[in-house]
Amino acid sequence: MKLLSDWGFSLEGLRTGNKGEYWFFIQALLIIVFPFLPVYRPTWLEINSSNFLYVTWGIAAVLVLIALVFLGKGLIDLGKQLTPLPYPKENGELVQTGIYSLVRHPLYSGLIFLTLSWAIFQMSLSHLLGVLIIFIFFNAKASKEEAWLSEKFPEYAEYRQKVKKLIPWLY
Repeated sequence: MKLLSDWGFSLEGLRTGNKGEYWFFIQALLIIVFPFLPVYRPTWLEINSSNFLYVTWGIAAVLVLIALVFLGKGLIDLGKQLTPLPYPKENGELVQTGIYSLVRHPLYSGLIFLTLSWAIFQMSLSHLLGVLIIFIFFNAKASKEEAWLSEKFPEYAEYRQKVKKLIPWLY
């Protein structure tokens, strides 16, 4: 229980969601449900060429590697600042180095790339729709988190101008 309280969870927060607890639970639900979505592959998307199959698997593998770098480096660089809640830790510091100098939310980015990899590997339109939903969710969660970070850290506005939100150099 100490770990949960260190992360900012409390009984009051579970009732009110004042530190983003509901965002965390929706995120967990999305991540758990995603792999179990039914595979929907229309007939025009059937793979008749082994070369095309290998190319899609190669793209999926590259996306998995990118996702693992974002997730691993994001966790390492965040260190003691880690919390599953979007609300910053009371005694936290703003991390702007390492992977956080490329993207402001690398853990969210890593999960988006991971789900995109699975959708491509499965060649599934239902999973691609799931990726879109997950992207929209993490974009909204990141916006809420950034409002709190801006309140806590005056330097966040400048950081926000320099570093992209979820996809390096793009968005």
